[in-house]
Amino acid sequence: MGSIYLIRHGQASLGAANYDVLSPLGIRQSQLCGEHFHQLGMQFDACYAGTLQRQIDTGRYALDAMNQPNLVIQNDAAFNEYHSDQVVESYLPQVLEAIPDAEYYLQNAGQFRKEFQRVFSRAVTLWITDTSERSDCPSWQSYVDQVADGLRRVISANSGSGQNIAIFASGGTITAALQLITNMPATSAFELNWQIVNTSVSRLQYRADKLSLASFNSRAHLEIHQQPEWISFR
Repeated sequence: MGSIYLIRHGQASLGAANYDVLSPLGIRQSQLCGEHFHQLGMQFDACYAGTLQRQIDTGRYALDAMNQPNLVIQNDAAFNEYHSDQVVESYLPQVLEAIPDAEYYLQNAGQFRKEFQRVFSRAVTLWITDTSERSDCPSWQSYVDQVADGLRRVISANSGSGQNIAIFASGGTITAALQLITNMPATSAFELNWQIVNTSVSRLQYRADKLSLASFNSRAHLEIHQQPEWISFR
């Protein structure tokens, strides 16, 4: 069987003009991830990422640290994060009923990270449990289907025995894959989503007719340094 390593991007720039940029910590997390793989003697046979800059740059820093700077990162938008801005905008009226200051926390996310997370998680919960057809926001199930299609393409292109494949992605990508493999309810999957650490590694085992979960949210490359501030969630 082959292995797919789903690697979440490093810390992005919450509260900045452009979120889709690795923070200095995000760069270091990406390097530490690659250094850890290198110390384990790991080499990737193929590498993928979505089209988001934070995903691509995480891959570049990690591969450099693995001494694989020439391995091509193949881009597939199936592994992009879901459109969180669209989710929040669509469900904000309902969020405001429970959290009147929600808009203020969204506009000042960098200062109010915990409050922002409370607003964001409420919007996401409304989204993933909504059974109605909405024209302003694609459903969670459509996103799971998108990730499933991407994984099928990767497996089809890398059918050789014992392949090690890296996919630099986002928390939503990993959550969708988790639900796809385990068939757990979306609400349960998102309880785990909130625990996914930046640059954590979740490993899938695959063959042509089977995809299974081998490990989830491993962050040994960060914990081994005993620097709690290196562990982040956004």
